[in-house]
Amino acid sequence: MEEDKIKLNYKVVIIGGSAGSLQALLQILPFMRRPISYAVVIVVHRKSSDEQTLEDLITLKSKVEVKEVEDKVRLLPGFIYIAPSNYHLLFEKDETLSLDTSEKINYSRPSIDVSFESAAEIYGSNLVGILLSGSNSDGTAGLQAIQKAGGTIIVQNPLSADMSFMPNNAIQHTNPDYILTTEEILEFITSINKETA
Repeated sequence: MEEDKIKLNYKVVIIGGSAGSLQALLQILPFMRRPISYAVVIVVHRKSSDEQTLEDLITLKSKVEVKEVEDKVRLLPGFIYIAPSNYHLLFEKDETLSLDTSEKINYSRPSIDVSFESAAEIYGSNLVGILLSGSNSDGTAGLQAIQKAGGTIIVQNPLSADMSFMPNNAIQHTNPDYILTTEEILEFITSINKETA
């Protein structure tokens, strides 16, 4: 990784993924050291019937506290937030999260693109967008929006992804700041943590 590109003023790290991304998340989240100086927001494709399974699993595995996402909940540093099933997750100017039930994007709700684009609008250069394993094109347009707003974009190395289509598509249509394995993603998000720097 290029150390000179790493900065310590990030407010949000948003992670998107689809098929195969849970395994990647479980190689990252349990090893994050707390406290963290930014909020982590996770947007993964999930079944409409999956109400709390993902939250429960990450709460069990992670040392960083998972905060339940409800409409208009305030986004605070030091916590993990997980987009609930069957809602798009949006970011508001007052640094709260809102939930939206409009039509599916890329056959998905939550949509990674919707959340990435919304976060880019609010957080700009203070945002890191990370795209993990998956089998459709969701997330690519969102990464483009983050980069255009001055944020940092990271794509999981397709060779380390269970499903390489999503990261490959992002690499073909964006210019990622980093293409990293899950171990390197963990190293990056550790390096930007002001609390442990």
